[in-house]
Amino acid sequence: MVQSVQRAIRILRQLATDGPRLGVTELADRMGLAKPTVHALLRTLESEGLVSRDSEGSKYRLGPDLVAFGNAYLDTHELRSRSLTWADLLATRTKEAVWVGILTGNRVLVVHHAFRPRGTGQILEVGATIPWNTNALGKAIVAASVPALGKELLAGELPALTGASITDPAVLARQLDEAARAGYAIEDQESTIGDGAVAAPIFDRSGQVAGAIGIVGPVERLLAEPTWQELAVAVREVARNLSRELGARRGSAIHLQS
Repeated sequence: MVQSVQRAIRILRQLATDGPRLGVTELADRMGLAKPTVHALLRTLESEGLVSRDSEGSKYRLGPDLVAFGNAYLDTHELRSRSLTWADLLATRTKEAVWVGILTGNRVLVVHHAFRPRGTGQILEVGATIPWNTNALGKAIVAASVPALGKELLAGELPALTGASITDPAVLARQLDEAARAGYAIEDQESTIGDGAVAAPIFDRSGQVAGAIGIVGPVERLLAEPTWQELAVAVREVARNLSRELGARRGSAIHLQS
């Protein structure tokens, strides 16, 4: 491991999570490093366009060149490219917004967002990251993954985004068991007040979980009886078809069985 590279990455993560603007002293204190070391790293990152300084020159923020890296990652991500048509079809069929996400660490990264048809005032959520325990995508992914992953995540930090966010490992473990049996997971105002979601896992050619696809919308519309059951059927069907397009073989996972 190259220490200077690790430290530079830690700076970028600090600016991404604790920013948007931080000074040399603030970064040095949070990272436990000497100010000259942090200053040298910031100047190097600035020269490469990965961080930039404000007009006063005393605070740093993430730089514009990071956008190009992010866009390149999304453009070359197989799950995202394969999901474009399927997400649009699911949005048209259910008349709701559709998200596709992958697990990165203990958070879900939204790699594609199909808008709700004829909807107004919608915000593109591609690139957003959400704690895995607060959304249906994360629960669907973890429930379908190897048990060791679930144990590791349940033993880690379980943030709360709303009063409905579930942070009790025992309760989450039961939800994961239910999601594994049903083949889909549900979210009830756990990341955003007023919103619910239904999501199902997607598998790749190796039979491993590649991500998840889910419907997101007003909780009174999504989770009403018997609507949520109909939506769950639609989500599972699209997840199964998308999995097969990624190369997953029929019967390679319980959720792909007809």
